[in-house]
Amino acid sequence: MAVTDEAILKIKEMILSGELKPGDRLEPEKELSERLGLSRSSLREAVKALEIVRVLDVRRGDGTYVTSLEPDLLLEAMSFVVDLHSDQSVLEIFAVRRILEPATSALAAQNADPADLARLRELLEGVDAASELDALIEHDLEFHRGIASMAGNAYLTSLLESMSGRTVRARIWRGITQENATDRTIAEHDAILSALEAGDQDLARAVTLTHIAGIEAWLRAAAL
Repeated sequence: MAVTDEAILKIKEMILSGELKPGDRLEPEKELSERLGLSRSSLREAVKALEIVRVLDVRRGDGTYVTSLEPDLLLEAMSFVVDLHSDQSVLEIFAVRRILEPATSALAAQNADPADLARLRELLEGVDAASELDALIEHDLEFHRGIASMAGNAYLTSLLESMSGRTVRARIWRGITQENATDRTIAEHDAILSALEAGDQDLARAVTLTHIAGIEAWLRAAAL
């Protein structure tokens, strides 16, 4: 069992046993992680996942609370997952991305100037596996947007941008359910950027294809 899954299970057991009731505030992260025998990072990821499915409510500067657990609230969250797993248009979008983005990276390798590459490198170095999920999602969107911009084709940039918003749910769900998804994404982005910095069009095309195809394969498996 992945450590994040274990953390989710332990919090769920606390709720089912009545130790945590609707409206209750969780202990501070340090104390709760020690009591449950979990790392703070795995507890943090579990809280993110349970926040998305409306079991927990994270109030910045206040604490983390159990929600009302009312059926309507939980059904709203369940629709998030059901929509992701049943909406074939997301799979079709990733299939289009798999066709377009390798070619986009090849164009970017040919056309990017040093300032563009420096900005993209700064963006990449600004995130790591410890970053908040929303920051990682924003990084992912901005990274691919930056490559599209460097390709030098306004129509292609607009086309890829129009698809980005439709894939945010998939990016969120992958970030909290696929083990090491964040580390893998950062490493693959680094490989793409290194190819761009080298001006190697063939390598940029290949590593981008690997990156997009890997996400598409995960999404197809998750949708089964």
